[in-house]
Amino acid sequence: MWTRCDPRTIPTIQPNERAVTPTPPMRYITDPSALEALCQTLRQSSRLALDTEFVGEDTFVPRLELIQVATASTAAVIDFPAVQSRGSLDVFWELLGDTTIEKVVHAGRQDLDLFAIHAGQIPKPFFDTQIAAAMVGYGAQVAYANLVQRLHGAKLAKAHTFTNWSARPLSEDQLTYALEDVEFLLAIHTHLQDRLQALGRLEWVGEEFARLEAAVSEKSRDPRERYQRIRGWDTLKPKGAAVLRELAAWREAEARRRNVPRGRVMRDEVLLQLARHPPTSLSELRGLRGVHASEVDRHGEHLLATLTAALALPPTAWPDVPRERKPEPESTGIVELLQAVLKARAAEAGIAPTILATSSDLQTLVEAKQNRATLEVPILRGWRRELAGELLLKVLDGGITITVDRTSGALRMASDDLSQGTR
Repeated sequence: MWTRCDPRTIPTIQPNERAVTPTPPMRYITDPSALEALCQTLRQSSRLALDTEFVGEDTFVPRLELIQVATASTAAVIDFPAVQSRGSLDVFWELLGDTTIEKVVHAGRQDLDLFAIHAGQIPKPFFDTQIAAAMVGYGAQVAYANLVQRLHGAKLAKAHTFTNWSARPLSEDQLTYALEDVEFLLAIHTHLQDRLQALGRLEWVGEEFARLEAAVSEKSRDPRERYQRIRGWDTLKPKGAAVLRELAAWREAEARRRNVPRGRVMRDEVLLQLARHPPTSLSELRGLRGVHASEVDRHGEHLLATLTAALALPPTAWPDVPRERKPEPESTGIVELLQAVLKARAAEAGIAPTILATSSDLQTLVEAKQNRATLEVPILRGWRRELAGELLLKVLDGGITITVDRTSGALRMASDDLSQGTR
């Protein structure tokens, strides 16, 4: 069973409820001994607010610069390069691996990525307040500053939004700004936990955290699968897709070796061009738009060898490319109907419809249902199925009567086993 959530009834934290304790004094950690002392204090808490600042424009792996942490009694900014230059952060990585301490983040995908790289593991258990906020009616992908203002009435400063966090020394103002990203997290965490508990959605949010963990872990998968993240790969023929796969794997290895962004080695659109029209000589390679002469000088021969090897692959080694097909007109109409039903159910539950399913998900659902194929879409798994998936299946099976309320203009749905309408 699920509980209806009316966004209008979501409480705002009153001024006397804003903070568990007054904001603690800030500590700026720049050496291993200070970090060890900090970790001894942090271990006394059952939860830890966590955030990072990094610079990712010029490297393959973003450069971690700051780690912000806070408990009810301690707040600190860890200068990652400074501590690392003087020793090790192993004591902190061990803390992140302590399963008795819950780590609270907001929109934590990139933070988890960085910790997976540097600590060799994802901090667990973790709680992402952006995901949880979406579950209780605050909207999809709500910004931390918006959540702070809505729940606490505090407006965060934006003076250092574009700060170069790799520049040293950092001013007191910059460090205070960085610490704001964890200052309210624990109070928000408490509020969201209470809301999730009241709505019976703790299991739902647990499913979403598991999905995020899987997505972060996926980054370590075979680099030869990276080609599927290049927009337009599915417009290639299977042989061309095989060429793109090998080129993308070459770029991945080269970008990692040089520690530069992938696009610095070669842009996605150039890889697609090479896959569609593979050059056979260095002069032909030099003549292609978007291919830098310096890259040809440095790796032209290796690139041509990669192309030659890819072109020589037998058909059995070519990847499957999904056939592009336009949806039938009647299918499009059904998708639009499902979208209306989904929006009605999402509004009743106080959840953004995009969290439940995308238009592509609904199109896949309709086509699979029409073709009697296996139904493999997120809306038919876990809490999404409970909340809306079963309803959509009943609509597709013709078991739901949909009408429009004359007074309110809202959709109303009824079936033999649906005891009340959905508005």
